[in-house]
Amino acid sequence: MPGALRFLFREKGILGGWISLGVFYALGPDWGSGITTTAQAGLYLAWLLVAILGCAFAVVRHADALAHRFGEPLGTLILTLSVIGMEVSMISAVMLSGKSNPFMARDTMFAVVMIVLGGLSGLALLLGAWRHHQQSFNLEGAGAYITLILPLAIFSLVLPKFTIATQNAAFTNREAVFLSVFCVALYILFLIIQTVRHRNFFEDSPAESGHPAHDGESHGAGVSTLLLFGSLIPVVLLSKKLAVVLDFGTSRLHLPHAISGVLVAFLILAPEGLSAIQSAWKNQLQRSINLLLGSVLATIALTVPAVLTIGILTKNEVELGLHPQESILLCVMLAVSLLTFGSARTNLLQGAVHLVVFFFWLVLAFGA
Repeated sequence: MPGALRFLFREKGILGGWISLGVFYALGPDWGSGITTTAQAGLYLAWLLVAILGCAFAVVRHADALAHRFGEPLGTLILTLSVIGMEVSMISAVMLSGKSNPFMARDTMFAVVMIVLGGLSGLALLLGAWRHHQQSFNLEGAGAYITLILPLAIFSLVLPKFTIATQNAAFTNREAVFLSVFCVALYILFLIIQTVRHRNFFEDSPAESGHPAHDGESHGAGVSTLLLFGSLIPVVLLSKKLAVVLDFGTSRLHLPHAISGVLVAFLILAPEGLSAIQSAWKNQLQRSINLLLGSVLATIALTVPAVLTIGILTKNEVELGLHPQESILLCVMLAVSLLTFGSARTNLLQGAVHLVVFFFWLVLAFGA
C-alpha cells in the first residue's frame, strides 16, 4: 500500500471527523429543526457518536505517541491533559450550544468519577489480578492522587448542595472564584510534585515489567502534535451538533438529563480507559493507575474552574451539587478507592468491589 494511502487509512478517524463536520455545516445552522422523529434523532446520534469516538481515539493515540517520547510520568500527564482538554471542550460546547442545562458539568464529572473509579478501575484490577494474581504499584503516587481527589470531589460535587448563600445547588460568584483558584493552585502544586520533586512516586515499581515499546506511530513530535490538534478540533465542533440531538432526547423523548453527561464521559474515557486496562493486563499497573486516577483528578481540578468561569462570563447558571442518593454513592466510591489504593498490592476482590459499586450506580441512575 502506498505511503499516502497507508497514512489516510491509519488516520481514518480524523478523516471521518472532518468529513462529518463538513456535512453538518453544509446542512446549515437550522438542520436540527428537521429532527422530528426518534429514528432521525437516533441516526444523527449514532453518526455523531461514531465520528466523535473515532477522533477521540486519534487524540489519545497521538497523545500516547508523544507520551512514549517523554517517558513516565510526563507521558501519562500529556495523555491525561489531552483527554481533559477534550472533555472541557465538549462540556463547554454542549453548555453554550444546546438549551440551558445547568447540570451538564455536574453530571459529566460525576459520571467520570463513577466510570473511572468504579468501572474502569474495577475492570483493570480484576483482569490484572486474574492474570498476575497480585499486582503492586507505587503507594506514594496513588496516595498523592487520592489525597487531592477526596477533598476536591467533596468540595465540588457535595458541598454546593449544602450552601446557604443561594437557593439552589450552586456557589455564589465569589465562592466559585475561590473554588476555581483553589483547584488550579492545588493541581499546579501536584504537577510540581509529579514531574519535579517526587517524580519517582509515579514511576513503575520494580515488580512491573517496564514500559512497553511503542509500536503505533513513527511521526516526529511536531507531526504528532499537529495530528493531535487536528483530531481535537472536530471533537469540539461536532459536540455542538451533538448538543442539538441531546436536547431533542431530553425535551421530546423525556430521557434523563444525566444521559448527556454519561454520553460525554463515555466518549472521552473510552480510548484512555482501554489503554489503562491494557496496561494492567500487561502488568503495568502503575501506568494504569496514573491514567485512571490522573484523569479523575484532572477532571475535577480543571473542569470545575473552566465551567464556573464560563458560567460567570456568560451569566449561565452552573449547579454542581449532587442529590443525596448520588452524594452517598460518591462517598462510598471514594471510601472504597481510599482502601484499595491505600495498599501497595491489589487482588481480585478489590476489582470486584469497585465493579459492584459501579453497577449499583448504573442501576440507580437508569433503572427507574
